Amino acid sequence: MTYYLVTGAAGFIGWKVSEFLLKEGHSVLGIDELNSAYDVQLKEWRLKTLKTYSNFVFYRLNLVDWEGLRDLFEKYSIKAVIHLAARAGVRQSLEDPWVYIDSNITATLNLLELMKKYHINKMVLASTSSVYAGQNPPYHEALKVDTPLSPYAATKRSAELLAYTYHYLYGLDISVVRYFTVYGPAGRPDMSIFRFIKWLLEDKPLEIYGDGTQARDFTYIDDIAKGTLLALKPLGYEIINLGGGRNPISINRVIELLEELLGKRAIRHYKEFHRADVKITWAEIEKAKRLLQWEPEISLEEGLKRTVKWSLENLDLLKSIQI
Repeated sequence: MTYYLVTGAAGFIGWKVSEFLLKEGHSVLGIDELNSAYDVQLKEWRLKTLKTYSNFVFYRLNLVDWEGLRDLFEKYSIKAVIHLAARAGVRQSLEDPWVYIDSNITATLNLLELMKKYHINKMVLASTSSVYAGQNPPYHEALKVDTPLSPYAATKRSAELLAYTYHYLYGLDISVVRYFTVYGPAGRPDMSIFRFIKWLLEDKPLEIYGDGTQARDFTYIDDIAKGTLLALKPLGYEIINLGGGRNPISINRVIELLEELLGKRAIRHYKEFHRADVKITWAEIEKAKRLLQWEPEISLEEGLKRTVKWSLENLDLLKSIQI
């Protein structure tokens, strides 16, 4: 039996990618350290849904653990590595940059070395639109991204460069997918949409960094997962944007849509704009259309509707999450 190795399987994108693979009948070897970067209750909820599939195997493991990781490569026949585990978050990376080095660089190096050792040719590597900070949107993959504005962006770019090195030296086939502001049901609680829904339902003020005119290329989780799986095809080494590809939507507009869906009026508390943030993210996705025949299908309005529905159906969990 061969497995797709999905790192960060209890994370937001790793969970959905694993679910899609399992529903298609593939076997998934999931790894996650279940760290406390955000409330582990949500990771446990996602993991519980994956464990209902007989073709899912899970190990709790830190990817920095070379020997533990090597043992899994020795034990299982791995078809491809979908490397979605990372320490995410721009602001948090300013507080503890050392953990970002371990999680985003050392972990990636360990996987690449083991792929070389065990003759596993394909990796899909998750990256981020944060590497484009300081560039003029819309962002396309050929832009020179050597001005990261946070340790998070710097470590993700470093992982991309390591991946290229292993492609060049050892012929590994690696697709780097740069994600743009992913949202949806069971999403990350450190992201704005999860927080806004929770605060609205709890009649608490919404904390907004800046004046709310900053805009993001919001991309629904199912679209992101589908694009990630399409990137498993042989490509050599390619960097590919996976984003909405439409005009970016302001934070203020997102709040208005959530107010309509929940029938509540937000109390808005505007705070100082964070210097590590960017005013706009906007993906140019022609490369994804050409190489993967991919483009997003779910509108922001529909995606928010689905996210609110999940939130109401899992209200006790939502209210218990610490943010």
